[in-house]
Amino acid sequence: MRVCGFSFVRNTVRFDYPFVESVRSVLPLCDEFVLAVGRSDDDTLALARAIDPTKVRILETVWDDTMRTGGAVLAQQTDLALAVVRARGCDWAIYVQADEVLHERDHAAIRAALDRWRADQTVEGLLFNYLHFCGSYDWIGAGRDWYRREVRVVRPDLPELASWKDAQGFRAAGRKLAVKRVDATVYHYGWVKPPAVQQAKQRSFHRLWHPDGEAESLVAGAEEYDHSTRGRLVRFTGTHPAVMRGRVDSQDWAFAYGPRRARITLPHRILDWVEGRTGARLGEYRNYRLI
Repeated sequence: MRVCGFSFVRNTVRFDYPFVESVRSVLPLCDEFVLAVGRSDDDTLALARAIDPTKVRILETVWDDTMRTGGAVLAQQTDLALAVVRARGCDWAIYVQADEVLHERDHAAIRAALDRWRADQTVEGLLFNYLHFCGSYDWIGAGRDWYRREVRVVRPDLPELASWKDAQGFRAAGRKLAVKRVDATVYHYGWVKPPAVQQAKQRSFHRLWHPDGEAESLVAGAEEYDHSTRGRLVRFTGTHPAVMRGRVDSQDWAFAYGPRRARITLPHRILDWVEGRTGARLGEYRNYRLI
């Protein structure tokens, strides 16, 4: 069984993405990892080349910043890396974004799932759980603003397989993939940055969706990001992946969460209450078909 990993990156140093940790967290599961590295204003390419020259295959790209409809450039960059994976003849492809990290304790479960479903062509992908860290490494998102699961393993030889919309998931010929759920979790650190860096990232990220004037209007004028806009959080009591320990230990900004400060609309409060009582998330977006 041949397993490949793939991802895309750009300006990861500038916006404090843990992409080196992300790739390293997947490498033990992969025979090869394809990384599309967009032309950057920082040392992203040098860091990418230094991860593991024997296993990480670098694909240098140039982002088309005019592809602003729904973050389409993110899907395009994902598809460039996926095309290389497809050409390498891999049975499975593991996808992580630059702020997503796998925990080493989940490697055995992932390997078992890859092996179990390898011969069953009705299984087109594997579905992972998510933990979304917000504000600091001690808090995780708990409300409806945070998606609970997403597809992170696919069969790269599926006809017309492509990244969907803003690269959160995948579809084949426009249809949802048939997937099995695996007992593994993606640790998402996209909302854990120094507040000033988080604000700068927001300004840059909105430009991937909107024209310049509109993009700027969607970001508050403050110099630091206000994490209370992200809704309900709960304290994290588990352990972080080993590759993240350096970042966790070096956090140098303060973050204090107070439920009264969280900006949660009344409809979301009601739906959160229903979910807490029943476990059901009404109206949940699912870009997959669980089998």
